[in-house]
Amino acid sequence: MEPFNEMIDTTEAVVAPTRIGRPRWFTTPSGRESLWGVVFIGPWIIGLVLFTAGPMIASLILSLTNFDLVHPEAVRFVGLDNYVRMTSDPNVLKSLVVTFKFALFAIPLTMVASLGFALLLNSPKLFGRNLFRTLFYMPIQIPLVAGTLVWIGFLNPNTGWMNAILNFFGIPGPDWLNSTTWIYPALSLIGLWGIGNFMLINIAGLQSVATEMYEAARIDGAGAWTMFRRITIPLMSPILLYNLVISLIVTFQYFTQAYTLTNGRGDPDNATLFINLVLFREAFQYSKMGYGAAIAWLLFALVLILTLALFAFARKKVYYAGTDR
Repeated sequence: MEPFNEMIDTTEAVVAPTRIGRPRWFTTPSGRESLWGVVFIGPWIIGLVLFTAGPMIASLILSLTNFDLVHPEAVRFVGLDNYVRMTSDPNVLKSLVVTFKFALFAIPLTMVASLGFALLLNSPKLFGRNLFRTLFYMPIQIPLVAGTLVWIGFLNPNTGWMNAILNFFGIPGPDWLNSTTWIYPALSLIGLWGIGNFMLINIAGLQSVATEMYEAARIDGAGAWTMFRRITIPLMSPILLYNLVISLIVTFQYFTQAYTLTNGRGDPDNATLFINLVLFREAFQYSKMGYGAAIAWLLFALVLILTLALFAFARKKVYYAGTDR
């Protein structure tokens, strides 16, 4: 027995340094996969910390100060004064009303139009579907400023093609960009120029619906509207919720088109004074970076609350495959 014990001791003496030199988790396949996962996700984590989380924390700190770009040396901590000031600032309150009014008009139009174009371009009866999909997606590649300038000419009440088309059919064209009544429809039309992403996502959702379900519904005598309402919409509900959330976020970040149209003035009669435009004025035109950061956090809180409310509302309305809902 003694020679056998000596052999065991000798083996442990040889193996022990190997265990100390290389961690056990590294020698297993799952450990190596985890290490490579950290390596590949590392650049994203670094970017998140440096370019997203870092600036967010900095803006939160700035929102608690009176930081002025013109006099940075006079910065001091003011606590919640910037947030209290927003409650009595008429421009902030007015811009919130303007943003909500535009969202109520633009978001439903975007959702309906993107789904409608997706249904059209996914139809097997449409000739040249791939060509039309490319044409409908191409405008999103055009920079927003250039596209907005094109639309300014297109909606010109005197020389624009839109009113020329309406006049051809005997319909008097409105003053799209200088009327408080027509400015939101005009901005919504400009927004339709860039629904290519939403359209493609909807097409992908339509193509994920099993054709067997439509065939079974036809055998049971269901019509096109019934199949759309009972099959297409429920099975596409996760896609529609995603598009709705993204559309909400994009609408509350609305800035470039409104700034290009009026050079930041908010015309006509402050109808385009969106919350992001007020933020830009305070932070970069008036150099009140602390107050501008507070407005940015107000916008963040509003979008977060609305997004959470959408998810709560959709909890029992959205169908996810593989679940009991």
